[in-house]
Amino acid sequence: MERVNYIALAVPFFFILIGIELVIARRRGLALYRLNDSLSDLSAGVMQQVVILFWTTTLLGIFQSIYDKYRLVTWSNAVWPWLIAFIGVDFAYYWWHRLSHEVNLLWAVHVVHHSSEEYNLSVALRQAVLSSWTSLPFYLPLALLGVPPLVYAAMVSFSTLYQFWIHTRLVGTIRGPLNWLINLPEHHRIHHAVNPRYLDKNYGAILIVWDRLFGTYEEEDEAPVYGLTKPLSSWNPLWAQLHYWVEMARMMRDAPRWRDKLLVPWKGPAWTPEGLAKPAATGPLETRPKYDPPLAATAKPWLVVAFALVVAGGVSLMLFAARLPLALRAAGVGAEVLALQIIGWVLERGRAHASQPQPQPQRA
Repeated sequence: MERVNYIALAVPFFFILIGIELVIARRRGLALYRLNDSLSDLSAGVMQQVVILFWTTTLLGIFQSIYDKYRLVTWSNAVWPWLIAFIGVDFAYYWWHRLSHEVNLLWAVHVVHHSSEEYNLSVALRQAVLSSWTSLPFYLPLALLGVPPLVYAAMVSFSTLYQFWIHTRLVGTIRGPLNWLINLPEHHRIHHAVNPRYLDKNYGAILIVWDRLFGTYEEEDEAPVYGLTKPLSSWNPLWAQLHYWVEMARMMRDAPRWRDKLLVPWKGPAWTPEGLAKPAATGPLETRPKYDPPLAATAKPWLVVAFALVVAGGVSLMLFAARLPLALRAAGVGAEVLALQIIGWVLERGRAHASQPQPQPQRA
């Protein structure tokens, strides 16, 4: 049985909902979207979805192998695997997500999702290329519990799809039982904020109960400021994926003690090796300017058209990759990545000078 790519099928609905959010926001007088930021978000999403075509089968094959050889139970009732998968995927996601904020090696991947300085539905699609590898070990116990691979893959996709709608500022506070049980936009806005009291809170996927149980829950009672504590300041989609790996390498190189060099990947983003200067404070978050290099108005329509073509090519690859020879698939992915890099370059061409030092991003 062939795995259905639910994410690819959902792409048209993503763009329809983004359009609806944009229209409603404008009617309310809210500036939720900037073209450069949104194209950067969507570029990260396209890059992730086309690059993972190289290893989706391998990842599912690892799960399949453990399920075939080591599962502890085979369920005769088809309902139980779905129930176990729902609770198990959500529980595993919580711990993967939490540790992705507490361990540099995992944060280097997850930081991609947090580097936007806006909060809207397009941010939901800003994803890391390597996240499927870092999350897989957390899901493998489900294979031991007898969850069939296709059930597992479907539930992970449904969890991802659910989290799309919570990336919005248009839905206010929802009171009642849902607020205690389900992850809502008000909860996830806090997770994306860099306000000191909001850091490292509300890790849930579909359920918010794990945060309440394990002490990471926080209520929204002050206006969130979004992004990283030290901004990425780049529209380059490859740099968005790689910048924290570079930062870790620099930290390992510069740490005076060998012990600290080895600890860098395993410590948290707030940790600084002994002997290195701690990052300087950036001033009040509320007045921090957003990265927004100028872009000629005449370039905007062409960028939108070019990006639409890239998205069409990406969706085609997602839907038909399994039927393509490896060489043709690789050529298609390479063309997508190159096109996204060019779009990023056009978005950045107004900045002062490419040789200026990049701010070193830390934690969300």
